[in-house]
Amino acid sequence: METINVKTWETAVLDGGPADGLRMKVADRPRVIQVTYPCQVEAAPQGLRADGVYIYRRDHDSASEPLRYGFDIASP
Repeated sequence: METINVKTWETAVLDGGPADGLRMKVADRPRVIQVTYPCQVEAAPQGLRADGVYIYRRDHDSASEPLRYGFDIASP
């Protein structure tokens, strides 16, 4: 199993989209955060699920906590 060497954890907040206002801790200032949201599936085979995927990109002007991530409206 691979170990992750995290130097710092920082608070981040998501702006816009389905996760607006969500706060979390992130490691090493990722450029992008992916959020998934479950979708309802009709007559699905056992074990099948569908999730909507949303992308949030770090605001590079955000130099101190909380880091801000804006919703990418072009995300699928």
